[in-house]
Amino acid sequence: MPIARQSRIWPGGGVHLWPSGATSPAHAHARGHLVYAARGVLTVHTGSGIWIVPANRMAWVPAGSRHHHRAHGETDMRIVFLPPSLARRAPERPAVFLASGLAREVLLALTGERRFSAAASSRLRHVLMDELVAAPEQPLHLPEPRDDRLRAVAGILDTDPADASGLADLGRRVGASGRTLSRLFHDELGMTFYEWRTQVRIAHALVLLAAGHTTTHVAHACGWSNPSGFIASFTAVVGTTPGRHRTAAAPRAGG
Repeated sequence: MPIARQSRIWPGGGVHLWPSGATSPAHAHARGHLVYAARGVLTVHTGSGIWIVPANRMAWVPAGSRHHHRAHGETDMRIVFLPPSLARRAPERPAVFLASGLAREVLLALTGERRFSAAASSRLRHVLMDELVAAPEQPLHLPEPRDDRLRAVAGILDTDPADASGLADLGRRVGASGRTLSRLFHDELGMTFYEWRTQVRIAHALVLLAAGHTTTHVAHACGWSNPSGFIASFTAVVGTTPGRHRTAAAPRAGG
């Protein structure tokens, strides 16, 4: 049976157990916070686009940044709030970082059943921030298009990430030349169409793998002609293989 939606919140953090597809309303917090998916995949939706948070990443959301979350697969979301004295060491914008083994353990400890003293909690948060500062940014970011033609292209690929149409064909469908679309992708989103499409496909793949689908099924559903090409692309972007991601993200027996 799907898990029931549950939340446990306290001043320093929180745990949200969400069924697949659950979302939060748009909101902002007075303190910056880290978001981690101990199970499942999260997307953090901000004004600048969508940030994807699989199990080997942690997301940073600054104080006052309006956003909402969405769960993909049964998701165990952990949140740790940071005091301003630590938050000032983090970026002033949303970001996604590689989650080291130590960072994961500290996040899980701070959001687990055990309650730490104020001094111990402070020390753990300092360790967590040290790990964050040392970690490379590894964003899985889908920037939000502003141009209506780019939005239309995004809608096509979001509906069917396996669509293999080139820019010229997509341009005919949305009322723009391939050259115009290419320029818009560069100017608005800071990447080529093919780089952007790969990000879209990887985002869909993360969700399908979290739902328990096989690597072969996901490869074909997301536009790769063979699993080996998909595995290589996925590993290059995510930093782990599809099989390992599926094991980390899928619901645990009895969970």
